[in-house]
Amino acid sequence: MPTRRGFMKTGLTVSGATMLASALGSGLTGAAFAAGTSSSEWTMPDEGERHAATWMAFGPSEDVWGRRLQRAAQEGLARIAQAIGSFEPVNMLVREDDYDVAHRMCGNKVNLIVQPIDDLWMRDTGPVFVRTRRGELAGIDFNFNGWGGKQTCEDDAEVARFVTGKAGVRRLTTRLVLEGGGIEVDGDGTAIITESCVLNRNRNPGLSKTACEAELMRLLGLRKIIWLPGIAGKDITDGHTDFYARFVRPGVVIAHLDNDTSSYDHAVTKRHLDILRHATDAAGRPLQVVVLPGPDSVRNTYESDEFAAGYVNFYVCNGAVIAPQFGDRETDNSTRDTLRDLFPKREIVQLNIDGIAGGGGGIHCTTQQQPA
Repeated sequence: MPTRRGFMKTGLTVSGATMLASALGSGLTGAAFAAGTSSSEWTMPDEGERHAATWMAFGPSEDVWGRRLQRAAQEGLARIAQAIGSFEPVNMLVREDDYDVAHRMCGNKVNLIVQPIDDLWMRDTGPVFVRTRRGELAGIDFNFNGWGGKQTCEDDAEVARFVTGKAGVRRLTTRLVLEGGGIEVDGDGTAIITESCVLNRNRNPGLSKTACEAELMRLLGLRKIIWLPGIAGKDITDGHTDFYARFVRPGVVIAHLDNDTSSYDHAVTKRHLDILRHATDAAGRPLQVVVLPGPDSVRNTYESDEFAAGYVNFYVCNGAVIAPQFGDRETDNSTRDTLRDLFPKREIVQLNIDGIAGGGGGIHCTTQQQPA
């Protein structure tokens, strides 16, 4: 079963020289981060730590999504925002022209903030929040470039700057180009990151793995990165980590397995499982890997080659885990039971997000947590 976001409409991708300039303009080299190899004062907290708020974007446009899928994606966003809003504040960016629609769908639980945006993927466009031991909060702007120049992003490229300003926190800059969906951390010094995304020349040309690790360790307070190969060129993200592996807590990882042997992700996910099962974290602990297979079938309303049929892209908020369900009763129920076992102190809320999945993403892709 195809599982990731493809090119929604090729007519809206950045073309020719513009794409090349956007994707390669940073001109990074292995020496670019030489000054950033010292130990970091910043740490990216685990997603399960207390949040001050969740940030989202009411951003699907008819030009990118088409009228039918746009409406379904908007409804999915509202459903996610309302669910999270029962547990913590939700700030939702919205274009001025869409404000009334967003207010009608989301209701009073969601704080709507007018801001130009291109799309809905706040995990990728928003800042990655970090903090110091003293509790100072900051947001990293990772120079969103439309997943390596694949989609126009003039407005979304400004989202990280805007959100840090609205949150009233310091904005940290870097020459590294990546998206939040490519980073998964345990809050205790370990990250899981896909090579196909971060080490891709459409984001960081000429960047060595060593230089990349040094900068990520400086920015996120890491001591070890577990690299997964991912897969480039099959979806618009080039294989984000948050569709493949997620930390439950230090030492425990949930990993996606695609059992469809006709899918390109079948071999990819099996390779990832092998790497994770032989990996240790920053503290030297072998990882406990919990496998979460995708559904055997999905509702056919929005099923397509881009449909993101995976359970790993859940979101952990204050007191709850917001997770997808796809209409496959057996796997939906077994996923709920697994998440209950892994997060015993949190409510498990499963939502129909078929409209968003039809555009190739999931719940985690639409959210960005601001730590308390």
